[in-house]
Amino acid sequence: MIDPDTTEPIPSNSAEPNPVVQPSSAPTAAAAGLALVWEVAQVVILALLMVMLIRNFGQNYRIDGISMEPNFHNGQFLIVNRFAYCPGIHLEIPIVNTRLWEKTWCVRQPRRGDVVIFEYPRDISRDFIKRVVGLPGETVEVIGGKVYVNGQMMPEPFGPNPGSYDAPPITVGPDEVYVMGDNRNNSSDSHIWGTLPQKLIIGKALASYWPPQFWSVVPRYDLTDLSAYQE
Repeated sequence: MIDPDTTEPIPSNSAEPNPVVQPSSAPTAAAAGLALVWEVAQVVILALLMVMLIRNFGQNYRIDGISMEPNFHNGQFLIVNRFAYCPGIHLEIPIVNTRLWEKTWCVRQPRRGDVVIFEYPRDISRDFIKRVVGLPGETVEVIGGKVYVNGQMMPEPFGPNPGSYDAPPITVGPDEVYVMGDNRNNSSDSHIWGTLPQKLIIGKALASYWPPQFWSVVPRYDLTDLSAYQE
């Protein structure tokens, strides 16, 4: 548009404004996705670390079978103290039962009367529960269902279901123990497959937590000095 009194053009107020360029939302969405992935990864890593930490100190164990009747029952759940004998570091994935690495330091010997959970010597993928009756250097023998240690009959204040078999004398080697089930006639234990290497012991039964009627701390029996029980 030209003013009739001048040759200079007058700017028109109707001129189109410069377009405003909107920033792309793609980088923001990508950053939010990465943040979500990182948060999930943190939760998973923390959960795995917590599981590994807990399992280095304790572990739950479900009894499968009747070999420890009448004191422990099929389907009963126990808390196992992994620091009882050989504390250490265990890197494992419990969901898939995979052991990555472990290092242990044995600082205490099992005691006679202890209830232990261990890897079955003939198949370490299976865990067993038994009671310690013989210690390194001792000779254990079963005569008519009665257990003799170094020729002395072992007292059994825990009240097992008595056996009716004989088992020849076995001298327990260094870093080994002789274990038996409380349900003597229905137990696969040292009287069948021999002594147990202590390195296979996972831990000591500490308490029962399920089912509720079996809530209790596992009793401890001092059977160190057998002569104290002799008449």
